[in-house]
Amino acid sequence: MKFIEKYNNKKNIRFNMFKKTLEIAIKRNFKTLVETGTSRGKRNFLFFKKYNWKDGMSTLMFSEFAHFVRGELHSCDISQENINNAKDFTKEYIKSVNFYTKDSVVFLREFKKTIDLLYLDSFDGHNVELASKHQLNEAKAVIDKLTQTSLILLDDKGAKTMYSKDYFLNGGFKILTETENQILLSKII
Repeated sequence: MKFIEKYNNKKNIRFNMFKKTLEIAIKRNFKTLVETGTSRGKRNFLFFKKYNWKDGMSTLMFSEFAHFVRGELHSCDISQENINNAKDFTKEYIKSVNFYTKDSVVFLREFKKTIDLLYLDSFDGHNVELASKHQLNEAKAVIDKLTQTSLILLDDKGAKTMYSKDYFLNGGFKILTETENQILLSKII
């Protein structure tokens, strides 16, 4: 899984957690990845787009991982522009990615497969109360699609995780590790 090192950009403050998460995912033979909140990238001038390492570029990393393991990434965002940007960034791995433009709670409720790796990063965390309620609603919508081995990665710790963290802990999940920005949970350690 040497490909992950190319994402080790000094601006990618989430890199170490993503790397640890994907290392566990490879050991558990994960194939189905789901993320809410697609990587947006940045627009320079009128036509040029570039990576936004501050956001971690999860969609790009997860799409390459899905390609590497012959799995699938399901990425949902409410913004068609974000989806379009992510499609540009992931074009090399597009056969391994399914994009959805809809509210993440609805998407998770309607999702029909068991989820190996769940990454919750939708809804900007500027309003902590609203963002935390939204992530809790995502957690409630998806809980029945997770297994004993599933991994859950919660982003924007403190800005979105006020309720979802406890919800998952009360549901039998345990914190495997956490950083200043993210929390990684699973039922098994």
